[in-house]
Amino acid sequence: MRIKRTTPTSGIARRTRLIAVATGFMAAAAFAVPTASATDAGTFSANQLTKASDSVLKSDVAGTAWTVDPKTNRVVVTVDSRVSQAEIAKIKKEAGSNAGALTIKHTAGRFNKLITGGDAIYGGQYRCSLGFNVHSGSTYYFLTAGHCGQVASTWYSNSGHTTVLGTNVSYSFPGNDYALVRYTNSSVAHPSAVGSQTISSAATPSVGQTVYRRGSTTGTHSGRVTALNATVNYGNGDVVYGLIQTTVCAEGGDSGGPLYAGSVAYGLTSGGSGDCTSGGTTFFQPVTKALSAYGVSVG
Repeated sequence: MRIKRTTPTSGIARRTRLIAVATGFMAAAAFAVPTASATDAGTFSANQLTKASDSVLKSDVAGTAWTVDPKTNRVVVTVDSRVSQAEIAKIKKEAGSNAGALTIKHTAGRFNKLITGGDAIYGGQYRCSLGFNVHSGSTYYFLTAGHCGQVASTWYSNSGHTTVLGTNVSYSFPGNDYALVRYTNSSVAHPSAVGSQTISSAATPSVGQTVYRRGSTTGTHSGRVTALNATVNYGNGDVVYGLIQTTVCAEGGDSGGPLYAGSVAYGLTSGGSGDCTSGGTTFFQPVTKALSAYGVSVG
């Protein structure tokens, strides 16, 4: 699995500020389907689409992501480069009579959780990107990816682990992909911003909307939301649900970084395939779910 990176900065103060504002992947769309049977012009019922989606999960093929496309009335299954034709056949066999509801699409590279050793927020031997700064009353925290919270409990602003930022309060991964870290260093500023962009609210993006991602490895990049409520199987039992799927690129170490547009926060970088040279598919944990789970707010 690949992991996202953040880009290094010069000086602890500047590095800390960038860390405190970096974040970041997956999605699915609500759908209204007619009651016609699958034999009527290839239309599938809501029940059939649900069963088809469930069959992809049951097939347990690493490197797959899937969501319902309300426009085509199909379950779109995106497979990365490791998925073989035999494994695609396995997915279709698991779907049985609902195999016709599956649309298979290929993407370059491999779906990976985007965390790596490096330069941004540092925990243990790993590097991630800080997501959004949040608060509950006068207590301040930051959000990052859950798979980052899984591998480290204390986070620093430098690779030498001499300037502490804070410690984990909680993380959720797999299933979800978010973590909450409480600031313990009172000398660190924690503005509600991504770079120079103030963040004042959080919401769910729309399919087709242009969004931006910032990470410590690759900086700021844009793309489109292609689906909501997507499920990704990263392999080894690491399945994450309810993600925002996009065409925004990302690379190792960008994990945890923010997905946003204007002053609105949308997500935290989870993982994906490709890179920022050739492009790729990236998935984001909806930030609204993390805010609700922890009772914290942006702004």
